[in-house]
Amino acid sequence: MQDIPRCFGCDHAHRDVNLRWHDARMKDLNASSSTWADTLPSQWGPELAHTEIEVPLGRSPQDPPPSLVGRAALAPERLSLWGWMREGLRAALFLAPRTGAAAPTPWQLLVLSLISAALLVGAARWQVMGPAQFSLRGWLAPMWSGLVLLWLAWWAMAPAQRAPALAGEPGFPGLSGGLAAWYVLSAWAPLGPLLVLYVLMGMAVHQPDWWSGAVASIVFWVAYGVLTVWVLAALVVVSARFIRSRVRTAVFGLAMAAVVGVGMWQFQDQPWEEDAHALADSSAQSADDAPPPEPAHLTLSQGLFEDQQQLWQRQVEALAPERPGVTDVYGLVFAPYADENVFRRESSMVSTLLQERFDAQGRVLHLLNLADTAKTHPWATPENLQRAIGALAARMDRERDVLVIYMTSHGARSHELAASHWPLDVPPVTPEMLRAALDEAGIRNRVIAVSACFSGGWIEPLATDSTLIMTAADATHTSYGCGRLSELTFFGRAVFDEQLRQTHSFTEAFAKAVPLIQQREVEAGKADGFSNPQIRVGQKITPVLQVLEQRLQALETNATNEIPVVAADTAEPALATVAATPPDATPAARP
Repeated sequence: MQDIPRCFGCDHAHRDVNLRWHDARMKDLNASSSTWADTLPSQWGPELAHTEIEVPLGRSPQDPPPSLVGRAALAPERLSLWGWMREGLRAALFLAPRTGAAAPTPWQLLVLSLISAALLVGAARWQVMGPAQFSLRGWLAPMWSGLVLLWLAWWAMAPAQRAPALAGEPGFPGLSGGLAAWYVLSAWAPLGPLLVLYVLMGMAVHQPDWWSGAVASIVFWVAYGVLTVWVLAALVVVSARFIRSRVRTAVFGLAMAAVVGVGMWQFQDQPWEEDAHALADSSAQSADDAPPPEPAHLTLSQGLFEDQQQLWQRQVEALAPERPGVTDVYGLVFAPYADENVFRRESSMVSTLLQERFDAQGRVLHLLNLADTAKTHPWATPENLQRAIGALAARMDRERDVLVIYMTSHGARSHELAASHWPLDVPPVTPEMLRAALDEAGIRNRVIAVSACFSGGWIEPLATDSTLIMTAADATHTSYGCGRLSELTFFGRAVFDEQLRQTHSFTEAFAKAVPLIQQREVEAGKADGFSNPQIRVGQKITPVLQVLEQRLQALETNATNEIPVVAADTAEPALATVAATPPDATPAARP
């Protein structure tokens, strides 16, 4: 084949055209308006211009990274209410919740929390036998522990929740739904064992004979311990899946156990408590089938307010002065609950007893809330209580004489004395209120008796070296006999109407009354255990009361011999301290 001759001019021209085309192309690529201008290696500097970029083969650029694929497969975008319930209940069996990165909506969080709380409150009702009333304070009091655990969980899971869901340590499958998801799952995971635990405690209340034997008692406490450990373990395991760190999980578990322990030790309030009114009414109704009498309601008027002011002035002016050289008794009887006639009967009995048995004629103020006594008795209000203490202090020898205060009403777990005189608004009385009034008046020797449920909570705020205080119950139990059909409360009847009619010693009367109260409560079927009346005697008031007892005994002897003489205090008091001891027989503690 004949060679084709090369034309050097043509060859040169061809290269020149190619160069000009290449220069123009590069100029276009380097133009600032070009889409590729910012992606050229030359724009990244001399070092990065020579960097090799690896392009993975076998996967299109649209495919997401493997970590994102795994996370998407693990995390449903949203769960239904039933889905959250189901996963929470599965967690009670230590199965991994299949929630992934899902988080409950605000409404789901609210509904799920309310449902679990309602189930627990309903189960707790079975732990109270007979009529019961819901206690909002008892339900809210333990919730401080939930706030503490919420903060602890937030702290423990914070690092893991900022990392990818699959980045946890081995053995901790990651969940990344955040604090809201943890809250829902931790509320539902222990729900099953908690409900079983509540049923077990209810059985102990309703069927105490089942657990009275030695073996049955061991079975009960073993079951109680297993269920408690199950609850704690379920919480730790479900939390560990969010925390994804063994160290932080261990810290969280220890802190949680401490919080739960403190709650069981110091905060034993329950959402349900016995309805003392209904129990007292049913007890009285069993003895008498007649319907309970309803006290009349108060009708307020300007004339009534003026009558009360004049009545107050007359009674204060009529108070007898103290007698030099004599340890006189002054009395203040306070009955602020107008809806129960039993408090009228009891307060009237005590007022009469003090005047007849303790030589206190003309030295007793009786404050009473009742519609038909509005013109004969000053109202029992906190303001009148303070005014009465001040008026008595102005008449008595505040260093030598004795002030006896008797308070009778319903009591609350918060240790407030209930007050009622509708439509008059009467706030409750507290032990701190009474203590402040007594301290301000400067009255030294005090004998205080509180006949009310949970009245043992009054002892600590009122206790002094010169105070004797006795209560119808301890701080955690109800007293008995305060129903509308009751003649007197069990405490007022045993201590004042029976024992103090035989002795002038408050400590002796209390010691003899306690076994009687316990026996009568058992016979009446009191369901929440012995009321356990309390007494505390200050060291400095003991000799004062002994002098008073000797004087009153001398008066009684002289009255028997028909010699009307007021004995002076000449006897030397003994210095022994009287200490009240509870009876040997005490009811078995409830589980």
